Formats: sequence, structure tokens, C-alpha cells
Amino acid sequence: MRSYDAVIIGAGPNGLVAGNVLADAGWRVLVLEAQHRIGGAVASDSDVQDGYIHDTFSSFYPLAAASPVLTAMNLDRFGLTWSHAPAVVGSPDRNGGWALIHHDPRDTAEGLERLHAGDGDAWERMYTDWTHIGGALVDALLSPFPPLRAGLRAAFKLRKVGSLSFIRMLLEPSRTLAGTRLRGTAAQLLIAGNAAHADIPPDAAGSGLFGWLLAMLAQDVGFPVAQGGAAHLAAALGARFTGLGGDIRCNAEVTRIEVDHGRAVGVRLTDGEIIPVRRAVIADVSAPALYGQLVGWEQLPARVHRQMRSFQWDPGTVKVDWALNGPVPWHDSPPTAPGTVHLTGSIDDLSQWMTHINSGLVPADPFLLIGQMTTADPTRSPPGTEALWAYTHVPQHVRGDAGGQHITGHWSHTDAQRIADRMQGKIERAAPGFTDRILARRILTPPDLYNRDANLVGGALNAGTAALHQQLIFRPIPGLGRAGTPIRGLYLGSAAAHPGGGVHGACGANAARAALAHDRLHPLTR
Repeated sequence: MRSYDAVIIGAGPNGLVAGNVLADAGWRVLVLEAQHRIGGAVASDSDVQDGYIHDTFSSFYPLAAASPVLTAMNLDRFGLTWSHAPAVVGSPDRNGGWALIHHDPRDTAEGLERLHAGDGDAWERMYTDWTHIGGALVDALLSPFPPLRAGLRAAFKLRKVGSLSFIRMLLEPSRTLAGTRLRGTAAQLLIAGNAAHADIPPDAAGSGLFGWLLAMLAQDVGFPVAQGGAAHLAAALGARFTGLGGDIRCNAEVTRIEVDHGRAVGVRLTDGEIIPVRRAVIADVSAPALYGQLVGWEQLPARVHRQMRSFQWDPGTVKVDWALNGPVPWHDSPPTAPGTVHLTGSIDDLSQWMTHINSGLVPADPFLLIGQMTTADPTRSPPGTEALWAYTHVPQHVRGDAGGQHITGHWSHTDAQRIADRMQGKIERAAPGFTDRILARRILTPPDLYNRDANLVGGALNAGTAALHQQLIFRPIPGLGRAGTPIRGLYLGSAAAHPGGGVHGACGANAARAALAHDRLHPLTR
């Protein structure tokens, strides 16, 4: 049997990135995946309707396009082609018209200025700040914490953007950041709607950073999709890895990490097979799956057990895919079609939606994040049609239904149909005739998402809340803000580790680099 320097548990994007980094360093690496395919939450299929390709989970990848880790891998050489919609992000204004983020910041500013005088200049000022510090800030956010080199570079750039006033802006709630700089409701939703991609309420500190970051990335790298389906991104990572000599085994579920004298020495599979490892085990799994399950509490310090009791998931998710026989018939069609649409009335509506979720209630008026996939990539469905999806968040533990339809949170067939109809009705009101264009519909409830990817516990997309109390040195629990764990040679390389959710590969890369560094420092502990 072939021996391995490292075994990686999970072939999601972080696991595949970790494998590539270690293989680049000359290590012999095995990636084990419980599912029948690689990719984790980066996958696509044609199950909704023949001739239509839908991404099962994630679709738009601004963080992948901006990630120094992924860009350095030159995945275009392994079959990945990015595709872009004519416009990046759009929010329909309830008074008519659309606020749109275009690929050219000047077009964005001109469009916002037409909707509300002064908003164009305000947008240009925000983007000018981005041009000064954006690259350094992305590097700092994706680097292991604390980001010494990248942080110093970002600190040096601060004087160009107002130093403390700029830091204050990033810590503002997205409501404050958007409301004090932009006057138009739809324009404000370009910031607050992007912030809602995370689970931080628009009135909470830190949500402004997420909103500003994604809105500015939309101008810089766009919101690209993988041509032909998200699975092509996973396939490119897998092809690069195996081309370097790495091995991948699917249908290989790990049930235990073997620990000897405080060090990870191998992994055990469901059939009892033990695979020994010489240098490192990297776990691309959720924090609760690692601490207490793959590694028993008896092998961990008591503080880890105690602190994991306070670990907080992000909300659950319901995703609906539609095959349409034509484009979405928006009531007031946007002048340039966006790939991503934020559908809500105002920041107040966004706040109410999040309040319902945090109160354990299925929201009566869900905020919808919508992907017009054929608009972004014409290969996704026949000409003149649209492969569409929308998702919304729901509580991890449902206490009631603010919409009065008695959705229980057991996610039975009845629950699934009721929440999907609620989401579909919201699109119908913004796009009369939408329902008549539906050829097929697929509903993925929180249990469905979990069954397809065990890291999506309860439909949580970010492996734990992105709120400030569980970020940086507090992710996933206080004191474990880096990839290392209390077990020597074991590293957490999933979105449960810093810097968290999003397809950027940084969690996996940080874990792999930590393993390499520790191996150089302590070669005799192998």
C-alpha cells in the first residue's frame, strides 16, 4: 500500500487547495471524500431539466477570482473558464428602475446618479478607496491570523484612505455605511444586500465590511461563474492535484482520526481500513465534526469541549432551482441584465427578515438572492431560456412561521412546498408572468443540502456564523484562530477556520502552509 505524507479529509475546494499546496511542495498526498464526487459545495448537475445546468450550491465566485491562492494555480490550464453576466449585481427599485453594479465603475456611478443625484459621486469615492487599499485588504483578510506581512502592507495604505475614519467605516453596520453615503434605496441595497450574503444583520457592527468588500470586488473582478457549471471549478482543482501525483478516493468516509501520544498518525474509514500518515492530517470538515467526533473528547483539552458548547452555526438555507422557457419577465426590465439579483424592498425589510431568523421564525417576507445563470453563462440552458435559482435563509431551529402558513422546520414535503411557493410568489410580484415560464422546479431544504454535503449542517453555508464574536482569533472557538489544533500534526482546513466562508481556498491553503512550516521546524516529531 502506498504511504502518504498527508491525508486530507474532504474534497471540497479547501481540501483540494490544501492538497495542491502540499503536492507543490513535493509531499505525497491522499484526499478522501465521503461523497461519490469531489467538490463539496462546488457542484452542478442537469437534474432539474434536460438541457439545463444548475449549480447545486454556490455559483458566483468573486473571492475565487480575487484569491491570491487560486489565481496562482492557473486553473485555466486545467479546463476552467470564467464567464460573466453583462452586469454584475442588480437591485430593483420599488419606485422603478434598477441600481446596477457594472463591470466599469464609471457606468455604475452614472447609473446611480440617474436614480438619485449625488449617489454617483459617492460610489466613485468608495471605489477610489478600494483602488488604494483593496488588494492589500483582501490579502490581509485571507492570510493566517494575525496577518503580519499583509497587515503591515494594508496599514501602510491606510493613510491614503483616511486611516481611522476608514477603519471606522469598515466596522459600521451596513445600514449606516450605505445610508450615510447613498440616498437611493436600491443603491443602498447594493451594499446591504451584499452584506446579507453573510449572516450579520444590517444593524450589526462588521456587516458594512462584507457589503463594501463584495460590492467593490464586483467592480474589480466581477462575480464570475464557471463556464459549463460550478463542477468545472472543482474538476480543475482535482486535475491539477492529480497531475502533481496526488491521489483522490471518493466514497471513502473517515470515521476517526488515529491519535498516538497527542499526534495524528492516521485515519480510519467506515470499513475499518486504517491509512497511516507520516506528517499531517488536514480536515476539511465542520468544527463540530472534528472536535468530539473524528477526534474524541478524551484526546482534547477540556477547554475545547467547554468552548465548543458555545459554537454558533449560521442560519439554514432553502434553495430553489427553476428551468424557465424564457428570461425572467421583470416588471421594469434592467437596461443591462445582471447575473446576481438582490430582491427585497429596503434595508428595513432586510432587518425584519434577519430579526425573524434570529427569533426562530421563518420570515414572512424573505430576502432572495437570485442567480440568473444563463445570463451569466449562455451554456447553461437553450438559447432564449433561463436556468434560475434563488435562495433564502431560515432559522437553524424553527419556533414558528411569521408568514402564518405553519411551516414547522421539519422540512417535510409540505414545508418545502410552502417556503418555495413563498419565494416564488415574491419573484412573481416583481416579475409578473414568472410562474407561467416555469418548466420545472427543484427545492433543496436544509436536510437536502446536508445530505449532499455534510459540512452544510442544517443548511449552514459558512460553517459557522460570520459575526464578530466567531471570527479571527475566535474562529471556530477562542484561541484556535489558526489552522493548528491541540493535536500535533492535525489541522483544520475548512471554512470553520479563519477566514471563514466563501470559495477562496484560503482555509485549506493556510492549513497546508501551517503543516509545511511545522514539519520544517520539527522534523524529528514525525
